[in-house]
Amino acid sequence: MGPLGRHSVMAHGYFTFPKLEGEISNRMMFRGKERLVWSLNNYAGLGNHPEVRKADADAAAEWGLAYPMGARMMSGQTKYHEQLERELAAFESKEDAFLLNYGYQGMVSIIDAMVDRKDVIVYDSEAHACIIDGVRLHMGKRYVYPHNNIQNFEKELQRAQRLTEETGGGILVITEGVYGMSGDLGKLREIVALKKKYAFRLLVDDAHGFGIMGATGAGTGEHLGVQDEIDLYFGTFAKAMAGIGAFVAGPADVMQYLRYNMRSQTFAKSLPMPMVIGSLKRLEMLRTMPELRQQCWTIVDALQNGLKAAGFDLGNTESPVTPVMLKGGLGEATHLTFDLREKFNIFCSIVTYPVVPKDVILIRLIPTAMHTLEDVDYTIKAFVDVKGKLDSGEYARREMMDAAAFMQ
Repeated sequence: MGPLGRHSVMAHGYFTFPKLEGEISNRMMFRGKERLVWSLNNYAGLGNHPEVRKADADAAAEWGLAYPMGARMMSGQTKYHEQLERELAAFESKEDAFLLNYGYQGMVSIIDAMVDRKDVIVYDSEAHACIIDGVRLHMGKRYVYPHNNIQNFEKELQRAQRLTEETGGGILVITEGVYGMSGDLGKLREIVALKKKYAFRLLVDDAHGFGIMGATGAGTGEHLGVQDEIDLYFGTFAKAMAGIGAFVAGPADVMQYLRYNMRSQTFAKSLPMPMVIGSLKRLEMLRTMPELRQQCWTIVDALQNGLKAAGFDLGNTESPVTPVMLKGGLGEATHLTFDLREKFNIFCSIVTYPVVPKDVILIRLIPTAMHTLEDVDYTIKAFVDVKGKLDSGEYARREMMDAAAFMQ
């Protein structure tokens, strides 16, 4: 087993693979008790919005889950799939967009389709797993630069340029808009500024930025004023849209190329109609109901400012993603998590080694439009309590916790 799998016997069902039950909300049921939940990427609060629920239900009743049958290239194309692509392209100020079944496999397949062995990929060291897996498929050279280190990024560009001058290939730069674990933003302004000096195409994975960042919610490119300089913009429906599916937007000729060359779409069944109709409704709400995004940011600002005022380290986040970084090991993390869930009825994601260094406990909070200021105040008080126990060594003195002991 891997580093996480070694602890599966004691962790499964509580620390890993937990079951959150009930309506998607700021409060849900966990092991028979109501908990305040900070672990859902439901930024705009659409996950259980009555208009969304109705759109999903009506589409399922009218179309069922099977339609359309087959891959889009063969028999799975509909006017609604095309409509969603047009609306996504307009929302992102791009010529065209291509609808994808899933975000993870979509990104893997985009990378696979966009490069051949003559090309070079340059990517950020903290890129999401879907980017890493896409890069692994590449049969040519790939160069990685330390996270958001623009000086080192340019050195890798220089290496890539020298190589492509020999091979006749091109350079694909891949970064994220919002980094989902740390909440900081990709250095998009600095990256696009180097386009004047180097010839490369920029692919931005904005899974955590789409729908919540920017003046209209169009994403991190809009937020930083560089949307026009992003060649390929990737967004997923799994975060702010609270759905399933994804898309890539960019020049019309590139989108047409991807329609005929992305293996994950050519050889996979089309996105079912309820998900397409539901996504049209979600996109409409993101466009026409800015109060959803504004409410999310109200909670974000209150939570992050309150935690900072209480002395917590949130790193360099500039997004709703709120990482609270503490010092401690795996045993201390289990006790801290248990206290949050059982003493304070707060459910949030705790990240430990090997995702972060061995001496770091990262508590990842996701504020949403469904949370309240009362939720924020209560959570900050609870965090002050558990941090006091952590700093005093109380958690270190306890024995490693076995979830099976209290999973009765």
